[in-house]
Amino acid sequence: MLIDLKIKNYALIEKLEMNPSPVLNIITGETGAGKSIMLGAIGLLLGNRADSKLLFDQEQKCVIEGVFDISSYNLKELFASEDLDYDKQCILRREISPSGKSRAFVNDTPVTLDVIRKVGENLMDIHSQHDTLQLGDTSYQLNILDVYAGNTSLDIYAGNLSYLKAYHDTYRKYKKLESDYRKLTDQLAQAQKELDYNTFLLNELEEANLQAGEQEEQEEELKQLENAEDIKLKLTQAVQSLTESEFNIISALKDTAHLIGQLASFSSKYEDLRNRTESCMIELGDIAGELEDAERKTEADPQRTLEVQERLNMIYTLQRKHQVQSVEELLTLQEELEGKVGSVLNLDTAIANTEKAMKAAEKEVLEKATVLSERRRSSFGKFESELYTLLAELGMPNARIVIQHNETAPSATGTDEINILFSANKGAQPQTLIKAASGGEFSRLMLCVKYMLADKTALPTIVFDEIDTGISGEVAVKVGKMMQQMAQKHQIIVISHLPQMAAQGDTHYFVYKEDTPERTISRVRKLSEQERVNEIAHMIAGANPSASAYESAKELLSL
Repeated sequence: MLIDLKIKNYALIEKLEMNPSPVLNIITGETGAGKSIMLGAIGLLLGNRADSKLLFDQEQKCVIEGVFDISSYNLKELFASEDLDYDKQCILRREISPSGKSRAFVNDTPVTLDVIRKVGENLMDIHSQHDTLQLGDTSYQLNILDVYAGNTSLDIYAGNLSYLKAYHDTYRKYKKLESDYRKLTDQLAQAQKELDYNTFLLNELEEANLQAGEQEEQEEELKQLENAEDIKLKLTQAVQSLTESEFNIISALKDTAHLIGQLASFSSKYEDLRNRTESCMIELGDIAGELEDAERKTEADPQRTLEVQERLNMIYTLQRKHQVQSVEELLTLQEELEGKVGSVLNLDTAIANTEKAMKAAEKEVLEKATVLSERRRSSFGKFESELYTLLAELGMPNARIVIQHNETAPSATGTDEINILFSANKGAQPQTLIKAASGGEFSRLMLCVKYMLADKTALPTIVFDEIDTGISGEVAVKVGKMMQQMAQKHQIIVISHLPQMAAQGDTHYFVYKEDTPERTISRVRKLSEQERVNEIAHMIAGANPSASAYESAKELLSL
């Protein structure tokens, strides 16, 4: 329910504030006075696109703010899904700067237009004659019938969900499993195409029996094998220079250590030097031993050389084939191939499990669709009868309403295809609403439908823009009474040109233009009882109403 509406610096509106009644609010005024401007501002509040050219003062920003009581709308889940703080009162605000930049807020939290639109469509429902044409949309008709049949209300037999929500949750689960199953089967088909090739590559790598670090070891061994004679010669010469030549190094160090040792009695430093020399001699002895060992082991081995060359050639070939640079990368590739080849067996299991779950979900979808369809079909007769009765009261006694039903494959809305057929004249064959209903008939149809749904759900604030087009006299009075009854459960705002309608309001607002020296300004004020008499008399008789017009106005108000 709209508690407070503020509009500042928009089009012809300098500043406006309304505190609508919780029941039936009537807005009247001359053509061009600003009623459509108010609707435009409310549209911005509900997420419509903004235009800085519509600013009243091009130097100031435009601010439109609505405060709503949402305690009966069950919107906690929506607020949570959009990461918004929930409170029983909700504030929507739009700001448009002179530069054209637009900002939207929900409870002072900046949001996108999409978010304020999602919230706003649950708070206000604006119906102009153009918007009423959505009644011709079959999906909209199906939604109407679901609300009428109680399929959108929480029900203990539907698991404390609505029948429609319970079905939709199951259908969504089924479609997810169906999508998963399709992806897995596609994946299996692709994997099977690649299985033979991947198996060949894997077998090739497994037969190679690659070891981490072996390439470097093999390359080093090959260098030694290919240069064995030169290595052996140099090792022999090195050993000789250390131990066997006439002037070998170890013998010279031994003599040196002996001479220094003779000086040890003169100073402790000579003793240290002798020890260090002997350490060098010992180290060189160890080196000579290792060199001798290496020299003994170094032999030209053509067979081993060939083996190492072949091993390295195999490694290099695999690296070129797989476009990698190391044995480690080949081992990583081997693991990946093992996973791909092994996954084919795993996919078979996953597909079997997913198919089983999908079939169980499909069965549940059909069961819940059957229940949903039965509830819908059981409401057809009552819906047709009640709508016919209301249309007859609104001046259409020959109207016929027929609900055409076809069964379809399961979809997000069930297994029902609905089309409301209509004829306004006696003897005429009912046709689709788009073909059969005029603009005025559409308006009355929509009004009757809204009236029928008023006690079925918590509708948002409903704004009717000239829904009384094409009616007058007694029918207009009945439309007003119908609005009045709807307003006992839902806040209604009606923009009207009919005195019969205006007289039914609990609160009456008058929109008018005021000319100042600088420009024309659109204003709105709440009318007192006497002002309502005057306004309705003007609506009956024009600028200069007669005494009888005033009496008629009083009579309408007394009704």
